Amino acid sequence: MSQAREQSPTNLPNVAFTDWFEYPVRVQPHHTDYAGVVWHGSYIAWMEEARVECLRSIGINFADLVALGCDLPVVELAVRYHRPIKMGMDAIVRTRMADMEGVRINWDYQIQSPDSQELYVTARVILVAVDREKGKIMRQLPPDVENAFTRLAGTPNR
Repeated sequence: MSQAREQSPTNLPNVAFTDWFEYPVRVQPHHTDYAGVVWHGSYIAWMEEARVECLRSIGINFADLVALGCDLPVVELAVRYHRPIKMGMDAIVRTRMADMEGVRINWDYQIQSPDSQELYVTARVILVAVDREKGKIMRQLPPDVENAFTRLAGTPNR
């Protein structure tokens, strides 16, 4: 395992999983503040939606995680806002699982214009797996989940 290190969402490490999952969004009125600019909490909701869809794309449905008794709460969130997105605009939320460090599952994000010319947001989210029944961190992921995450990260089984 690598040593714990401070990571800025703008200086994300090189990782094995280089392909980004892309999730398109269109800014609706309820995503914005009184000035018609995307409210900061909307970005976080979009990031979660993109992460859930990315997991679904590799065969991990969130309902299945719940049935397995596994929660994936966010334990750390770092967001950098580069420029605003306004009502009616389209954007692409790009996400990838960066790596797994012990019990930590690191996800990176970029929110950008559909033509990739404007970068709006960069972020890093750290998740941990929690046993729903015991309320404790799972030191070992359920085998199907671990195998899927291993494929996603491009790392060998541990």
